[in-house]
Amino acid sequence: MRILPLIIVLLGISLPADANRWAVGWPDTDFSKSKIELSEVFDGGPGKDGIPAIDNPTMKAVSKETALEGAEPVMVVEIAGQAARAYPIRYLMWHEIVNDTVAGTPIAVTFCPLCNSGIVFDRRLNGETLTLGVSGLLRNSDMIMFDRQSETWWQQFNGEALVGDHLGQTLTKIPAWMESWAAFKDRNPEGLVQAKPNFGRNYGANPYRGYDSGSFSLYRGENPPHGINPVARVVVVGDQAWPLARLRAAQTLTESGYHFDWVAGTASALDHSEIARGKDVGSIRVRDSNGKDVVHDVAFAFAFHAFQPDGQWMIGK
Repeated sequence: MRILPLIIVLLGISLPADANRWAVGWPDTDFSKSKIELSEVFDGGPGKDGIPAIDNPTMKAVSKETALEGAEPVMVVEIAGQAARAYPIRYLMWHEIVNDTVAGTPIAVTFCPLCNSGIVFDRRLNGETLTLGVSGLLRNSDMIMFDRQSETWWQQFNGEALVGDHLGQTLTKIPAWMESWAAFKDRNPEGLVQAKPNFGRNYGANPYRGYDSGSFSLYRGENPPHGINPVARVVVVGDQAWPLARLRAAQTLTESGYHFDWVAGTASALDHSEIARGKDVGSIRVRDSNGKDVVHDVAFAFAFHAFQPDGQWMIGK
C-alpha cells in the first residue's frame, strides 16, 4: 500500500531522485547499465519488499472458495490442458506480484494498482528462472519490479529491463485477462483459485478509494491526447489503445485484426473502499482472427501515453 506518496502528492511536496541514494539502497544492482535517467524514479514509500510478493501460492478448488463475491475481479490464466487459475485482485492489491508455476511454465502474475495494469509474465530468461519482487519504486506511477537473481529493475507496464545486468531484455508476456469471480467460476467449475495468503492484510479492502475517479493521482506527466481522461481505462494491445468506453458501448468489436468482447459484471478494484462494491467496469477479452487469446492489458490512459508516447489511439470516428 502506497499511502506515503499519496500524502506527498496531496501536499504538493517534490522529492528529487538521487542516483547515489538508489545505489546505496541497491548494492547488487549494476547502475552502470541503465536506459533511464534515475531522476525519473520515485520512491513509492514501502521500500524494497515492503509490499511482499507471494511465492508458490497455495491454490484451492473453485468449489472450496467461499470468501470471494461474484463481482470481484480476478486475474485469469488459462493454459491448454491445465486447470484454469484465478488470482484475486483482493490479494494482488496488497502483494502486486505472485510467482507461480503453471503447466511447467514459471509465471509472474502482476498488478499495479496505480496504473490498473494487470500483466502475466513468463519468468524464464536466458535459461534461468527469475523470481520477481516489488522494489517499492515507481516510474510514471507504475511499479518497478526487481529479480532476486541479479536485482535488475524491470518496468511492470511493459516488462522491460531498466537498470542492471539484464538491460536490453524484455520479459515475455502471457495472454491473461481480468474478469469477475462469478464469470470465472461459471466457466471453470473445475478450476483453481489462489487461497488467502498468510499475511495480516485487510484483504477485500481498497486502500485507494476513488482513485479511478481522478480525485488524486501520483502521475505528474503529460496528459493523454484527444481529451482522454488520464484515469480512463484503455485496452492496450501492442502499440494501440482502445478506450474501454468505446468497447463498452459496442460490446463486440473487430478491428486491426483483433476481436473484442466486453461483458458487464466486474467491479472496479479502485473505486469503493470495498472492492466487491466497486462500480461495474465490466471485463474485456481479446482474441485474434483464429480465436486465440491475445496479450492485452486494461490500464489507465496516462500509463499508455507515458510508456508509448507514439502509440496509436483507437478512438473511432
